[in-house]
Amino acid sequence: MIKRLLVAAGTLVVLAAPVSAATAAVPAKKADKREAQKECRAERGTTEATREAFKTQYRNFGACVSQNAKEAKAERKAASQTCREERGDTTESREAFAETYGTNDNKRNAFGKCVSQQAKADDAEDAEEAEERTNAAATCDTERGDTTESREAFAEKYGTNHNKRNAFGKCVSQQAQAGDDEDAEGDDAEVEDAEGRGKPAEHPGRGHGRP
Repeated sequence: MIKRLLVAAGTLVVLAAPVSAATAAVPAKKADKREAQKECRAERGTTEATREAFKTQYRNFGACVSQNAKEAKAERKAASQTCREERGDTTESREAFAETYGTNDNKRNAFGKCVSQQAKADDAEDAEEAEERTNAAATCDTERGDTTESREAFAEKYGTNHNKRNAFGKCVSQQAQAGDDEDAEGDDAEVEDAEGRGKPAEHPGRGHGRP
């Protein structure tokens, strides 16, 4: 009886090991999914125009969450790499890194704080892109109008497939891209202004724009 109990206990220990290892990876995946759901809800919006643009872009909510969760994972990996490079390998660079990002007594949370800051910057860019698409949807809906004539003219202007049914999606993409270009021009102007006054210029780069 005792022998059987010991064998059973040993089996439980063996089985518990991979479960805990798998569980350790869950929080990051859940966080990616939660962030993706938040972004998708924001981009889907509440109007007929934003929902039409959303359906054109992603087909459905699940596809949006899947795509954005993958991007969030890639962003998190890129953030880790960026922080690793910034931390460097020398004693001096690691001490400077710890001073810059560390917030607890021994500054050992510096790497996690760095990754967190990078991730928040990515999230802010994602939210801005989602807002640009919802704004673009409203602009295109207004341009399309409600009359047969205005809708035919809209389809001719933006449609690229045989039945011109992709017109609305193409319009939204163009408008959103125009918004990205305007933001980029504004960023460049700020950089030039800062350099002209002799201040260190921060180059904001938007490295993961969606189509």
